[in-house]
Amino acid sequence: MATNAIDQTRRMLSLVTYLRERPGAHVQDVARAFGITEDELISDLDVLPMCGTSFRGGDLLDIDTDGDRIWWHNPDDVAAPLRLAADEATALLVAARAVATLPGLRESDRQALVRATAKLETAAGEVGAASSRLSVTFESEGGVFADVDRAISERRRLWLRYYSPARDELTEREVDPIRLFAVGHTYLEGWCRLTEARRTFRLDRVAEIRLLDAPSAPPELELRDLSEGLVQPAAEDPEVVVEVGPGGRWVAEYYPHDRAEELPDGGLRITLRTPDPASLRRLALRLGGEGRITSPPALAESAREAAREALAAYGGTL
Repeated sequence: MATNAIDQTRRMLSLVTYLRERPGAHVQDVARAFGITEDELISDLDVLPMCGTSFRGGDLLDIDTDGDRIWWHNPDDVAAPLRLAADEATALLVAARAVATLPGLRESDRQALVRATAKLETAAGEVGAASSRLSVTFESEGGVFADVDRAISERRRLWLRYYSPARDELTEREVDPIRLFAVGHTYLEGWCRLTEARRTFRLDRVAEIRLLDAPSAPPELELRDLSEGLVQPAAEDPEVVVEVGPGGRWVAEYYPHDRAEELPDGGLRITLRTPDPASLRRLALRLGGEGRITSPPALAESAREAAREALAAYGGTL
């Protein structure tokens, strides 16, 4: 799934202000500041020049990069009044009404949005009336995002029912939120009271969420540099090769890997690195007939032995 639309829009808006105040900023520094990869930043920069107050050339953002530095070319004294076309006004009104219905939105933000929408409706006239016949519904992740954002703003603890694909189970836990960030998916980084450790939670795996009255009080932690990705195996970590069938292709999505090669049966040969190869035995057991560890040999044999023991417990053989 792509990055949460609300999160990406916030980042794009922040990028405009950030780059305008820092002409000639280095790509690496900007990516690090926003907690995204350089490729994601370049992708954003490809979109920004198509944004502006209209599609006339002088009204579009004039931003370019040579791959190392980013340049802002719009003059600072451009202050043309905003005039919305009918389709632009309709899109803006529909989006504003949809955002105002998000669960977990701070009440002050909701009221400000409602007031702004009313003013826009008045200015838009008949277009505003026509837009009321259209509606947008956000997917559940949008509501989770809003609740987390509110918890961070109000310094409140969260209660989560969270799905862990590695264990294939739902767990309940209380979390002191630290920050939201996007690396392919949207994540919450927080202090988990269940494990008493820093943990990262993917928003689309949150089955249920509630804001608690308890104050959020995470310990002072240094924020990790996410410019190289969420999980960053070291070059010296042992290499593991896992072969999966068509039903196990999800492993390539959930596990950071060096490469994934297509197999004739529609499966994948996935090569990854991990500081604790033994931790992948649980993955091999979960895959069952849809996958197996092929390298290193000792780990492959260990995984087969674990499977034999599991089958024996149920009276089966391997």
